[in-house]
Amino acid sequence: MSTAEAKLRAVPKSDLEERIESLAPWFHNIDLNGVRTAPDHFLGDYPGAKFKRFAPHLPKDLSGKSVLDIGCNAGFYSIEMKRRGADRVLGIDSDERYLAQARLASEVLGHDDIDFAKVDVYDVGAIGEKFDLVIFMGVLYHLRHPLLALDLIREHVARDMLLFQSMQRGSKFVLELDEDYEFAEEAIFFESSYPKLHFVEREYSDDWTNWWVPNRACSEAMLRSAGFSIDKRIEEEVYLCRVADRPYAKFGSAVVYPAREAAR
Repeated sequence: MSTAEAKLRAVPKSDLEERIESLAPWFHNIDLNGVRTAPDHFLGDYPGAKFKRFAPHLPKDLSGKSVLDIGCNAGFYSIEMKRRGADRVLGIDSDERYLAQARLASEVLGHDDIDFAKVDVYDVGAIGEKFDLVIFMGVLYHLRHPLLALDLIREHVARDMLLFQSMQRGSKFVLELDEDYEFAEEAIFFESSYPKLHFVEREYSDDWTNWWVPNRACSEAMLRSAGFSIDKRIEEEVYLCRVADRPYAKFGSAVVYPAREAAR
């Protein structure tokens, strides 16, 4: 074989590279023992770089704690919580390919004791368990019924902490509101910093699942309305919350239907 022919030969791929490629495309760009799952990701080292910015605000030691990662995708956050010593980590997603990616990533990184299951966010009541930390990152704006999802999370699976993130657009200011307004009041709805949930009828960023995009005031108001107090905004669009009393709880449950298994 000539030198020129040798240079043209394809470099054999490792078994790991082939397994990663078979599950492409990946949205989580994870370093699996030196092999990147999405080396050409348009956001670069995502979500690793984002996580580094707010990681110091999370508990360093999760020993004895349980974690539920809703919309776990390829398992980045599930793995990070296991690295912090969480006793039980359950990652759920409605996409089988993402779950396969998560299982591969956790296996390669030595955390194959993480559980992954195909469960829709609207079916979290069927899990039958409450968790010390619920992760709900990058899911809200993909949902047709976002406030229902928050209500179900609060009702069925959140025991203490909620790590929340949503894409936000519009004003970053939060308008201080009165408790109530007269029916004739209209001007306030034209304020850019009034809580607004923007509806995307077609597509946003080439993604037909981007249904709703809140502004900052709306994200915070929805969290409070569902029964979560905001401890602090720990990074742009990211909040660390606690379970709290739900406003108007005395009038009944905010969830419009019960857990499915309870209705059978």
